[in-house]
Amino acid sequence: RELTPAQGIRSGTVNGNVAGNNYDKYASTNPIEQRMMSGFFDALDRMLADLTPSTVVEVGAGEGRVTERLVERFPDATVIGLDLVDEELAGDWAELGLPMFFGDATRLPFTDDSIDLVVGLEVMEHIPGPEAALREIARVCRGTVVLSVPREPIWRAGNMARGRYLGDLGNTPGHVNHWSARAYRDFVESEFDVRDARRPLPWTMVRATPRQPA
Repeated sequence: RELTPAQGIRSGTVNGNVAGNNYDKYASTNPIEQRMMSGFFDALDRMLADLTPSTVVEVGAGEGRVTERLVERFPDATVIGLDLVDEELAGDWAELGLPMFFGDATRLPFTDDSIDLVVGLEVMEHIPGPEAALREIARVCRGTVVLSVPREPIWRAGNMARGRYLGDLGNTPGHVNHWSARAYRDFVESEFDVRDARRPLPWTMVRATPRQPA
């Protein structure tokens, strides 16, 4: 399994995975969204506290904003961002000078038990059959995972309050899975032992470790 350097076009689906929308919430200038993202990153910082990984992979890296933070937080680690094929994202990644590659969350291009920290923020909601992606993350992870998804229906209500996606009752394009906070924790616990869970409005974020064989 070889990593594919960033080149090409992303639209629709790749191997059934829904690409979703291109809205960069991390760079929003909306004061409400900025406050939400501040809470999101505060929760992320708490999830990453006390970790000293040598290898880090962000699955579903998007524009690379989180990957950039991971590089800054773990300067001695090898940090790799991974996402579906997308020409626009390739340009974003090149501008940031980040080690980013194209790949599929359901077929990660890494060997078993090879990654100390796997981060997957705002990705599982885009993947039909997310169980396959979770199994792949469990396969490659030997240390810690930090995963987050929007918390429904709060997410959709927030979209509608801002006048977004009204025709779809606030459902963000590409969101094919919807979890409550409890349901998402249960989902992650199907492959991992959850060590911490936080709810920065309107997300659910968990930190977990691979389940040890009985």
